Amino acid sequence: MTTEAIIGVDLGGTKVSLGKVQKNRIIKHTTSDISAEGSEEQILGEIIKATEEIFDPGVAGIGVGVPSVVDVERGIVYEVQNIASWKEVPLKEILENHFHKPVYVNNDANCFAVGEKHFGKGKEYSHFVGVTLGTGLGAGIIINNRLYCGPNCGAGEFGSIPYKKSILEHYCGGQFFMSEHGIRGEQVHAMAKQGDKTALEIFEQFGTHMGEAMMIIMFAVDPEAIILGGAVAHSFSFFEKSMWERMKTFPYQHAVERLVIEVTDQPQIAILGAAALYYDAQLR
Repeated sequence: MTTEAIIGVDLGGTKVSLGKVQKNRIIKHTTSDISAEGSEEQILGEIIKATEEIFDPGVAGIGVGVPSVVDVERGIVYEVQNIASWKEVPLKEILENHFHKPVYVNNDANCFAVGEKHFGKGKEYSHFVGVTLGTGLGAGIIINNRLYCGPNCGAGEFGSIPYKKSILEHYCGGQFFMSEHGIRGEQVHAMAKQGDKTALEIFEQFGTHMGEAMMIIMFAVDPEAIILGGAVAHSFSFFEKSMWERMKTFPYQHAVERLVIEVTDQPQIAILGAAALYYDAQLR
């Protein structure tokens, strides 16, 4: 890792959060609203304006995390979640032409994984998977200390694997609580903290499904560690036991015994992960 300043951009559906990252920390931070229903050009203008607030000529590069499918080589984003006008946007080209610095673009789950590699609990592992538990389940894969996206940025899409009546993320993301039990995940969390029996049973069910997800990841990647992030990961203590219990059915128990599963401790990992795209690119 260099001491150069990198700008990390985390694009959401209603806001964009940015940070200038240097020497392992965010030295300047800003958040701006974006016009989610606006035109492609309007939203691009808002992102550029927000970036200009923390940009200076000493910045070495810009990394951008987006909730969408990405052509990583060309930096084109497709069908961005919650931004209707962004169907096919050459974001890398546009930002490079404006700022005259190298720009790297990837989806938010991949940013989470590479952020953990350079700034978080992934530092000590050469092979791990970062799993984001939000509304659904996203994942990024680190192999030999590098982010692995696949030729179509499709590596790590475990949430889309068919499972039970739907797909895996239906049971291993925030949508599980409302769709299966008619209650929001944060309510279940609050109830579980008070020792509510029903809430604890719901998390026990969730943990069983998470155990299945962990085993799928183990079969596919055989990682040293799995690092969890996202809002649902805050409830890890409530579903950890049933998750590990389910994993006792994994045929290679020595691999389960060696596997580390833990939760990120980086509150700004989305920004740090976007910035880490720059560092990952330097390893090519």
